[in-house]
Amino acid sequence: MQKDTEPNKQLFSGFSAPDTEQINRALAIIAQIPEDPHYFRPKGVEVAAILMDFNVDLKTILAAILSDPRLAHLNPKPDIKAQFGETVATLVDDVNWLNKLTVYSLEMTDQPSQTETLRRMLLSMTQDVRAVLIKLAYRVQRLKVLPRESYELRRFIAQETLDIYAPIANRMGIHQLKWELEDMAFRYLKPQSYRRIAKSLTDNRLQRENCINNFIALLQGKLAEQGISAEIYGRPKHIYSIWKKMRRKQLDIDELYDLLAVRVIVDNLTSCYATLGIVHSLWQTIPKEFDDYIANPKENGYQSLHTVIIDSDGNRIEVQIRTQQMHDFAELGVAAHWSYKEGGKHDAAIEKNIASLRKLLDETNPERSRKEGSDETLSENFRSELFNDRVYVLTPAGKLIDLVKGSTPLDFAYAIHTEIGHRCRGAKVNGRIVPLTYTLKSGEQVKILTAKEGGPNHNWIDLNLGYLKTSAAIGKVKSWFKNQQQAQNIATGKAILDKESQRLGLKNAVLTVGATGRSPRQHFNQPDTDKLFEAIGRGDINSRQLAAFFKIPELEAPPAPIQRKKPEIKSAISVEGIDNVLTSLAHCCSPVQGNDIIGYISHKKGITIHRKDCENILHLSPEKQTQLISVNWGTKKASYAVPIVIHAFNSHNLLNDVTQILAQAKIHISNAVLDTHPDFSALLNLTIQIENTDQLSQVLNKISQLPNIVDVKRKT
Repeated sequence: MQKDTEPNKQLFSGFSAPDTEQINRALAIIAQIPEDPHYFRPKGVEVAAILMDFNVDLKTILAAILSDPRLAHLNPKPDIKAQFGETVATLVDDVNWLNKLTVYSLEMTDQPSQTETLRRMLLSMTQDVRAVLIKLAYRVQRLKVLPRESYELRRFIAQETLDIYAPIANRMGIHQLKWELEDMAFRYLKPQSYRRIAKSLTDNRLQRENCINNFIALLQGKLAEQGISAEIYGRPKHIYSIWKKMRRKQLDIDELYDLLAVRVIVDNLTSCYATLGIVHSLWQTIPKEFDDYIANPKENGYQSLHTVIIDSDGNRIEVQIRTQQMHDFAELGVAAHWSYKEGGKHDAAIEKNIASLRKLLDETNPERSRKEGSDETLSENFRSELFNDRVYVLTPAGKLIDLVKGSTPLDFAYAIHTEIGHRCRGAKVNGRIVPLTYTLKSGEQVKILTAKEGGPNHNWIDLNLGYLKTSAAIGKVKSWFKNQQQAQNIATGKAILDKESQRLGLKNAVLTVGATGRSPRQHFNQPDTDKLFEAIGRGDINSRQLAAFFKIPELEAPPAPIQRKKPEIKSAISVEGIDNVLTSLAHCCSPVQGNDIIGYISHKKGITIHRKDCENILHLSPEKQTQLISVNWGTKKASYAVPIVIHAFNSHNLLNDVTQILAQAKIHISNAVLDTHPDFSALLNLTIQIENTDQLSQVLNKISQLPNIVDVKRKT
């Protein structure tokens, strides 16, 4: 039975006669849906009514009405494309897809990368970005009818809103929807906190309004006297943002100073600073709360002057001063806003295309619209430029994987785990077997078929064959083949070592392993030293260095009454338990006996010894990490050059006092540089010879006890 459409028609007044006729036809289709008193989900007409506040175009309104989920039950289904055109039909398809999407899970709340990937997937798979706006309006309406749903569903929808849809609204610059989504979702998730903050705001609303109005009236008058034109208005605070600030600052609502906020929009940069001077002359300020984001913009480009004043009644008021251009930049929803709020990365393409979206939604300036092109062009630019290089696919467990566009199931396998990639032998996409060269599309679910054993195929790294697109996956395959040469390099290294011992005539030579000697052949079979033999096989350790791996047994000689066997001299470094190995200490971290150390097999310098916390070691590429080898300090006493830096209030007698401490500790100074400053402070840079970390700690402690010492530390 067809319902009366007159009340709905009144919602969409203000359109031209031809546009109104199309809206009435859409409403007539909706009117065919049978009444169901138990249907509590959002309806298309309700969603379209929400969008009327955003001055959207006719096609967006039509798509919102016709994406009503109940239309799926009409028989026959209306031909939207034939009646309203391809753009409206595409928008309806996108909104229906977004409304049916079930990828989100509550576990994503603690997985920021997954929620970010889902947001990007939603935007990338939408043919027309206006569909995302319609979806956001659907979510607002969904939250309004949520009290009729179960407790579990209320919490799920609310958390999904905070994790996915509010950030998308923020990113798109639709702040009114963002705030509404956040506050409504927060009301379901934290009802007690919501009610407490709301009550506090209501109780003090009249006082806040009077305070803001008095501030605006006084400032407006003073600016007019100086000939400064300005738009001044109170800036509302929203319940969810207040709650977040209370948690972040660990303050109660009564202790938050910036519940009172005013924004001042002026014509030019000079007026910004002139207005700031007037504000500071009229009211007491809080210096530590002043920020000049005009002279020092945020990394995301945001510019404004922020200050906090105290009025005659003791109220704190946050004041933001900016030009119209700065304000437009902040309000367009580009990275200047969403990166600051969400911690995202500054992206020029996102800035450009978010601005295009806002222009698409804004029909208040027909002249500008004619200059900038059609709505379809702007929407397509947004989508193609922002997401043309990414594809988002799902694992069987529902986890989202972000890949480069053009990626294959094999790229997906390596993104999951290197071993899965190596053992991949086939793939299913949406339950259907596909070749490994298949190009993945966003939203597809991929299952990898693996063998129990085996490795990659050489064809996989042939770019012309199309097995792999991502450089990371190609690198893993190449690394696998490189590692397969390890066994051959180890065998080669053993043969070289044997040959070198023969050449030196060291038939009975043994490798030094602590205090025990073992034959080279026996020692080669220990996995702990495979890296050494592999390095020899690769040529990283040359023939001149090989002799350092041996010790020559003493020749038998007639006993002499006064001769004694000299004690064995061991190296200061033991490599994999082997003493007398040619090593050098790294200058970048200057290791000292007592530091945790590790060896790096270099191609030209043998084995270089680093501290384990050395920045150069921590940031080694996976490929170079294979050249690391375990090392330990030996028993031979040795000293090591260690740079230290001393900061003092006064340079008087500094060098003399420090050198006396070092002399008493019998520590040699190999270099000293004293820099003095006009305020008589000084920096003393020394290089001292240290035997171990205990000695270093003791001497630094003694120096720190000298008068006028600010700081003394090992230089890194």
